[in-house]
Amino acid sequence: MGVLLKNQATFIDFILKEWLVIASGVGLVLTAFYTKRFPVYSINEIQVLLILFVLFVAVNGLQKTGFILQIARSIEKGKAIPLKLVLTTFFLSMLVTNDIALIVIVPLTLSLNINRKDILVILEALAANSGSAFTPIGNPQNLFIYWFYDVSPGTFIKTIAPFSLVFLGLLIVSSLFVKVRNDLQKRQVQKINKKSYIYGVLLIIVLLTVFHILPVLAGVVVILFALIFDRKALRVDYALLFSFLFFFGIADNLRTMLASEISHSGHIFLLSALASQVMSNVPATLLFANFTLNWQALLWGANAGGFGSLFGSLANLIAYKIYVTHEDTNNNNNTAIFTARFLIMGYVALFVSICLYFLLHRADAVL
Repeated sequence: MGVLLKNQATFIDFILKEWLVIASGVGLVLTAFYTKRFPVYSINEIQVLLILFVLFVAVNGLQKTGFILQIARSIEKGKAIPLKLVLTTFFLSMLVTNDIALIVIVPLTLSLNINRKDILVILEALAANSGSAFTPIGNPQNLFIYWFYDVSPGTFIKTIAPFSLVFLGLLIVSSLFVKVRNDLQKRQVQKINKKSYIYGVLLIIVLLTVFHILPVLAGVVVILFALIFDRKALRVDYALLFSFLFFFGIADNLRTMLASEISHSGHIFLLSALASQVMSNVPATLLFANFTLNWQALLWGANAGGFGSLFGSLANLIAYKIYVTHEDTNNNNNTAIFTARFLIMGYVALFVSICLYFLLHRADAVL
């Protein structure tokens, strides 16, 4: 009887911990059954998964060498820790995408000996989504819109600047209200492993693939290095990778279901923002780009849609997943509280972005 109860508890813990991959898998099966087709994965989607995997491996290896911990110490010693973390995430996401910024910053935050880590991670997720919106290379949907509509860099930045700058101001004010306590005495001394330099080079290689300076297959060198010299670095969150795979499939099935029903471009902002809550903003952008020439509304809608639900942006999933799988959050009550806070703050940001759009684009609001 005791063994049975233990197994049931283990099963329930697994469901609570990995509900995301389970829900996305079920969603993929249901949409495939409804459309009577298997999803078709594009080359770009496969490349995104490959890049994400090698990023996980490179950052995981870099973290295990003690390099991230050393950076955490330098931030921990100074003042205004929340402000520094939020600003670093915001500006870093402009250059290396919101996903990469959070893959680096969230583990760094969790390695700090401070309280209020949950609020900081949520603010970092908001900073990554709003900061990455500012540049064409900040996130995948921006890059797609930039190339698909052949927009000039200046016009692109000018269009989305109010979105990013308003949230930058809000995030600065919010971070100043977050009071943290740190205890440097609890920090365990860890020397930096020489492999950190190698992983640093490998991370640069991955970033160069993101910027299309190197081919995507160049990232395979990260996998080869880990297989030969550091297999522990391969212990990444495969459930999250499968969640991405399932969501891409769901988006493809939804594209088939909705293709004959959506044609009005006047409401593209709200449609793309709200659809992102279910299918993520990248697939939503690919979907609605087929039905509108109003790239400005699509740009705003896709980036606003990154706020709100966990599915709004892949960056949300990354920040959330890294936090809830951290050793400090094994308590299910803590996970539930964090989830509620994440959603509340995310939907507040979504509401603000919607109000901001219609305030600045009243002509679109009439359509």
